[in-house]
Amino acid sequence: MVILNDETFGEKFSVKLSPLGLIIAISAITIVMTTLVISLIALTSLREYIPGYGNVYDRRELLKITQRADSIEQTLDAKEEYINNLINVFNEKEEPNPLKPKKDSLKDYSKINNEPSKNDLEFRKEIEENKGNQATVAYTKTKALNDLVFYSPVKGLVTTSYNIQEDHFGVDVVTKPDESIKAPLDGTIIYTGFTVEDGYIIHIQHGNNLMSVFKHNSHLNKRTGERVKTGEVISSVGNTAINSKGPHMHFELWYNGTPVNPEEFVSF
Repeated sequence: MVILNDETFGEKFSVKLSPLGLIIAISAITIVMTTLVISLIALTSLREYIPGYGNVYDRRELLKITQRADSIEQTLDAKEEYINNLINVFNEKEEPNPLKPKKDSLKDYSKINNEPSKNDLEFRKEIEENKGNQATVAYTKTKALNDLVFYSPVKGLVTTSYNIQEDHFGVDVVTKPDESIKAPLDGTIIYTGFTVEDGYIIHIQHGNNLMSVFKHNSHLNKRTGERVKTGEVISSVGNTAINSKGPHMHFELWYNGTPVNPEEFVSF
C-alpha cells in the first residue's frame, strides 16, 4: 500500500502487506474497535439507551419496592399467625394437657348427678368464710398450677425475686451468657419482638390460661405461631435493653391474666 502526494505525486508513505498480513491487520483493528465500543457502552450512561437494558435508577427503585413488599408480607403473615393463635387460645383449641384427663365422647354424661358433694359444700363454706384472707384467695387462684410439672428454663441464681409491689412481675436468674432457655411447658409462641426497655422478648401461651414471658434474650430461636414442646430451646440468655444490668433471664408466669410467683412452681 502506497500513499502519494496529490501535487507532486511523490511517495509519502508505503507499506507492503501480504494477503495474510492484511487479514491480520483488519482483524486487529476490528477487535480493538469492538472492545472500545463495548467498554464505552458498559461503563457510561449510554447503556441505558440499549433496548431491554433498563435504567439503573429504575432497577434500584424496583429492588427497593420488592424488598419493602416482601417485608410487609412477612409482617402481615406474622400478625395473621398471632391473631389465629389468639383465636385458638380463646377457643381452647391448644394441645390438651397430658395431666388433664380427656373427655370420652362415647360416654353418656346425661345421667351424672350434678348435685354438689359433701366435700364440695365444705370447701365452698371454707372459701366463703375466708373471703377476706388474701392468702386463701391466692391459693385458690393457683391451685390448678400445683398439678403441673414445670421444666426449669435455666439453671442459675435468682438475684431478683417476684415483687408485685415494685412492679417486678417475675424473677431474674443469673446464668452463663448465651445459655439456652427452654420452654417450661408445651405451648404456642404468641409473640416475639424487641423493645428498648426489655430487649428481645418471647411469649408462650400454654394450656389452662397460663402464659410464660422471657425478656432480655440475646437472640430468639422461635417465631410467632410456632409450637414448642416442654424443654425445647426457645432463646438464649442475654444482656439486651437499657433495663438489663448483666446477662440474665427475666422470667414471668401469668395465670388468668394475673402474674404469679414463678419460684412457687419452678426450681432454678
